[in-house]
Amino acid sequence: MRVPQRPDLSTDGDPPLELTAFVGRSAELAELAEAMEAARLVTVTGVGGVGKSRLAARAAARSAPRAEPRAWARVELAPVRDPQFVEYAVVEALGLTDHTTRLPRETLLDRLAGRRFLLVLDGFEHLVAACADLVSELLRRLPELRVLAVGRRPLGLTGERLFPLAPLAEDEAVQLFTDRARQHGPQTGDCPVVRELCRRLEGLPLALELAAGRLRALSPAQLLERLGDRFRLLTGGGRDALPRHQALRTAIGWSHELCTPTERLLWARLSVFAQTFDLEAAEYVCSGDGLDAEDVLDVLAELLAQSVISREETPTGSRYRMLDTVRAYGADWLEATGDAVRLRRRHRDWYLGLATWCELEWFSPRQREVAARVEAELPNLRTALEFCLTEPDEAHLGQYLAGSLWFCWAGCGRLSEGRRWLERSVELDSEYEQSRLKALWVLGYVAILQGDTVPALTALRECRVQAERVADVTAVAYAEHRTGCLALVTDDMARAETLLRSALDRYREIGELNSNVLMAQVELAMTQAFQGDLADAVRLCEDVRRVCEDHGERWARSYALYVLAYAAWRDGDPAAARELLADCLDNAHAFHDLLGSVLSLELLALVTAAQGDPAEAAVLQGAAGRMWPSVGLPLFGSAYYNAPHELCEATARQALGDERYEECAREGARLDGDAAVARALGGGGVRPLQALPAPRGPVSHALGDAGKHEPAASPTRKGGETAG
Repeated sequence: MRVPQRPDLSTDGDPPLELTAFVGRSAELAELAEAMEAARLVTVTGVGGVGKSRLAARAAARSAPRAEPRAWARVELAPVRDPQFVEYAVVEALGLTDHTTRLPRETLLDRLAGRRFLLVLDGFEHLVAACADLVSELLRRLPELRVLAVGRRPLGLTGERLFPLAPLAEDEAVQLFTDRARQHGPQTGDCPVVRELCRRLEGLPLALELAAGRLRALSPAQLLERLGDRFRLLTGGGRDALPRHQALRTAIGWSHELCTPTERLLWARLSVFAQTFDLEAAEYVCSGDGLDAEDVLDVLAELLAQSVISREETPTGSRYRMLDTVRAYGADWLEATGDAVRLRRRHRDWYLGLATWCELEWFSPRQREVAARVEAELPNLRTALEFCLTEPDEAHLGQYLAGSLWFCWAGCGRLSEGRRWLERSVELDSEYEQSRLKALWVLGYVAILQGDTVPALTALRECRVQAERVADVTAVAYAEHRTGCLALVTDDMARAETLLRSALDRYREIGELNSNVLMAQVELAMTQAFQGDLADAVRLCEDVRRVCEDHGERWARSYALYVLAYAAWRDGDPAAARELLADCLDNAHAFHDLLGSVLSLELLALVTAAQGDPAEAAVLQGAAGRMWPSVGLPLFGSAYYNAPHELCEATARQALGDERYEECAREGARLDGDAAVARALGGGGVRPLQALPAPRGPVSHALGDAGKHEPAASPTRKGGETAG
């Protein structure tokens, strides 16, 4: 797959419709603010295109200064098709990361407890039952929560206050039309033709936007004439009986009719995308059968100029969006052509290819780009997964896709969602054993990171047995590796060492080299460190660091730095340990890797105590304590991982006294993840006490003697770059 290219389609930089300048609605905005003060659940209702989303976003933003920063979030539900994923969408919109087996609803209840927060649920009408159930419980159990719902119908809950949104008054409609006309170039004043046009479009903002998009080619008088023809066609001339939803459909249909055949074709085909898409995806998915790939750019530019789609700049480049109402119209046309299944299959194929490319590029200098790209494409990847797991004979592709996204689930803080897709995929029969085997070992890995050992062992055993039956040596290696990882976090160090060494031998034999292989080496180093052989642990992790730097890999490298920092602290060099941990924490947090972040914070607390600042150490322990419930069992319930934590707490308590220690820990517990990381990387503000030396001898059965050796050559250096 080519690296995505993202050329601009226009010099105007047209913003998305929902983000363009807010015109009018001052009275409605004030009334909505009053309603939100009077009721905890307010639902803005109205026909499509009337401006519900824009008004709600404006009202939410205006309410924010009266509360704490980041005190509201908007959840876009239009792309969500499966009601089971409503709660995942809310968790994602709030920026919450949870690695545990808890249901997303439990995460929401935990994270929003005691907070004054406004939740905006936009476009819920196709998910009413699921949304009503969620909102009902959230409001019942979170007394400080308010909900602003946006849809074409009410949620139907007790205490719900409805806010029906009418179309724009004539003066405001004229103001909006002339404002949008200026964005497209022509200057149109307040004249009888414009007023009649706005009356015909019944003050619907989306209809007015679409009409203004035509002013490059038509005058307002020509627009009015063509629109009048369209109304007569659809209503038989009965203008008085025209319902408002018909006015919008008329405006969209009229805009559709004014498009050229190729523009209409692309409009219909673009409806298969969820939320946003980029040019390269559109060129692949939508080309063929009447539309050449090299023509897609020009046709897309025309749809952009006509406000059928909009462009937005993102961290991954230019992306394009079609409003849900416009997309639905295109989807109807696509179904009518009988080409919908073929286009959805092409969409699925593109995102299978993207996932494959991202998996390979994860082990490269483009790792952070891959993480950002997958984040942007998650709605489309979910659509592709849903297609695979519901279409006959497509299960193996769903298994392959869910497995190929292991780096997203494990490396980018999406364990809970990943586990759901993986479990759904392995439940299906598949004629292609290799895809299912990959999904099984990834499922086992995800369950390990969630601290759910029994399902993890079950999945890995099944993977191992089936892999040996079909002689899939790659799947055997991964199953053995992850079983060794499970032994590590459950304190069976001897078994972990045996399995991990065997897995590394297998990887070397098949020529496997990627982030997973390097993580096996880091995990082996951890077993050595816990068993007292810090010299071998350093040798292994220095080698991992060198290989990662050769390949530009950052994720596995951060875990190697964690082990090296542990060794540096044990060797009496807390300054070196802090430098290593700062690098580790910075990278883990950038990838939303909550496990790597909290492990780094725990060890940083110990290093901080060793450097003579027990108060700040207690603050960091409190911050880590707040994060662990979102990761799983604190420190895996492992005596080995817990020993440094216990030493840090004992040291800080002795220096501060119990009361002061608890006070500092509570201060840390009030920090969210971003604030905790910023504080850890920036250093504390408490004046250090007399430095406490780092221990050099055994602290407990989990801590061994330190030592230094030169790095060894990589046992996996000859490998390839596949990922199982």
